[in-house]
Amino acid sequence: MTHDHQYTTGIIRIKNLLLRTYVGINPDEKSKKQDVLINLAIRCDERLLHAKEGRIDQTLDYKKVVKTIIPFVEENRFELLEVMTRQVLDLVMSFDGVQWAQVEIDKPHAIRFAESVSITLQAQRPPSPKTA
Repeated sequence: MTHDHQYTTGIIRIKNLLLRTYVGINPDEKSKKQDVLINLAIRCDERLLHAKEGRIDQTLDYKKVVKTIIPFVEENRFELLEVMTRQVLDLVMSFDGVQWAQVEIDKPHAIRFAESVSITLQAQRPPSPKTA
């Protein structure tokens, strides 16, 4: 099968990853795990966008990304949602081929009368210099 079009960018989205962790500064938050909801958007480099023949070594293994995030979030304690979001973003950016990522973490029912509070952070690698 041949394609007569250019791939310009591709984004992998992982939606509503529900985990439980310690997050907050109040005594009850430090003693009881709470739900957090994680949404990721990951833009990969061209090498990953042009993966052929379905070979996993030519793609970003998003299962591996998730399997890295789950124990990190569930086995740690975070005083601030901002810190957890930054650290999860750093984890995602540590994977080869990730050019840009956005992480949003929701803390449901953190504020009375609000469904949730969320923090969204994003990072981007500088473009690599072209070699001749």
